[in-house]
Amino acid sequence: MVGWSRLLLPAAQFAKNHAVLLTPTTRNALQQQLRQMSGDHGHHHMTVKPSRFQWDKFKDLMHFYVMIGILPITALVLYSNIFVGPSQLSEIPEGYEPKHWEYEKHPVSRFIARYMLNSQQQEYEKACHNLFEENEKAQIRLLEENIRRKMSERNDYQAYYYRPTVAKYHRVSKEAADELEALRGD
Repeated sequence: MVGWSRLLLPAAQFAKNHAVLLTPTTRNALQQQLRQMSGDHGHHHMTVKPSRFQWDKFKDLMHFYVMIGILPITALVLYSNIFVGPSQLSEIPEGYEPKHWEYEKHPVSRFIARYMLNSQQQEYEKACHNLFEENEKAQIRLLEENIRRKMSERNDYQAYYYRPTVAKYHRVSKEAADELEALRGD
């Protein structure tokens, strides 16, 4: 849009300078096409400049997250430092086992250790469980490899007629066959 009004600028200046030669209707038509945005201060065009939308949006979001996140957290940390303070060492009562978060010195780190992080014992047990699972998988892979090797050595393999059986159904069919044999009296 700015480009089109810029193209009409020479015609409008010509109309201003040669107003005597033009009829009043022609002069008005040419002058109407020229934009007079800020009055008659000599600025007869709009300066094209890059958009500041991304910069303004970044500033707005930055201020929003500072107000939502950083200020309350800073207030909480200041409160805990001023009014609560660091923990003090004391004797453990007889028969009491301290929890894992009670070993932390700062109140914020105690809160994080209690409600957000797992204890070292839980992490250790999770790592042991992962090692156990991987060991079981490795043993199964080794057993499968041994089975494949033995099958290839003995030319023993599962053919198209092979059907794996379950002991329960084999037992039921054997009992039924035994009953039929007892009834017939062979």
